[in-house]
Amino acid sequence: MRLLITGASGLLGLNLSLLAQNLGYDVVGFVNTHPLRDVPFEVRLVDLLDISAAEKVFEESQPDAIIHCAALADVGKAERNPSLAQRLNVDVPGMIAQRAFEWGIQLIHISTDAIFDGKGGGYRETDEPNPLSVYARSKLAGEWIIQESNPDALIARVVFYGWSLSGSRSLSEFFYNHLKDGHPVKGFVDTFFSPLYVEDLGEILLEMLEKELKGIYHVVSPESLSKYDFGVKIAQKFGYDPALIEPVKMREIKREAPRSLNLTLNPDKLQENLDRSLPSIDQGISRLYERWEQGYHDRLRGYFN
Repeated sequence: MRLLITGASGLLGLNLSLLAQNLGYDVVGFVNTHPLRDVPFEVRLVDLLDISAAEKVFEESQPDAIIHCAALADVGKAERNPSLAQRLNVDVPGMIAQRAFEWGIQLIHISTDAIFDGKGGGYRETDEPNPLSVYARSKLAGEWIIQESNPDALIARVVFYGWSLSGSRSLSEFFYNHLKDGHPVKGFVDTFFSPLYVEDLGEILLEMLEKELKGIYHVVSPESLSKYDFGVKIAQKFGYDPALIEPVKMREIKREAPRSLNLTLNPDKLQENLDRSLPSIDQGISRLYERWEQGYHDRLRGYFN
């Protein structure tokens, strides 16, 4: 299968591209602001904001399936530039969904847990979203245009962590980078999430692709915890001092954009469709650690052009 992955230099896109190529997929990765070097898959430099030019590259690539990872995910940048958020998180997904539908190929669109307001938690796919920030509103609008343009598409609401191209793209790297140098760091005790390790997420997405699932799915860990507790688990696994992590409250800190506090999602629908449990928090952190022992994080940085 020829698999096109957008955002192939991002945290999810790069890990997913490497994983898919290793599993025998013929991968073509689209990148823009962060070119790659010496990766074992085909790379195309594409500005998705130039929609007419991007459409031509999509067609030339002749994919059998698309996983759309690219997005404006910087919450502060989206708040400052809502028109850019609209273009990247709504207009571009709309184009991709329309083309995938016309070509009769599978599409997985990556969405986010941030579309909920965090007042409840344990959200199911049928719960009503209530996005608080420009970023979250744009991602929800992206879901809507995907559903309108392509009823066969799969929308995966995700939250994840892992090793990245720059070494500073995920919450696990944030804690790791501070703790390994003995630097104190803050961890939020009042924000809760259900994160998956990125390679676990990649394997699950490919499994969903093979099963040709459609509609909205919460692709997250069945467990949840605070971001402070996540940092403590990272410290304990890597042998660093958990006392370096200062417990603080998000609600007491002024932010550029409003943040939801309880973004725990319920993945029961997906677990029933896959007929298995999704990885636990500890399983994911153990895999993060094993990949660190193998030097995987250094290998990823070697792909930076």
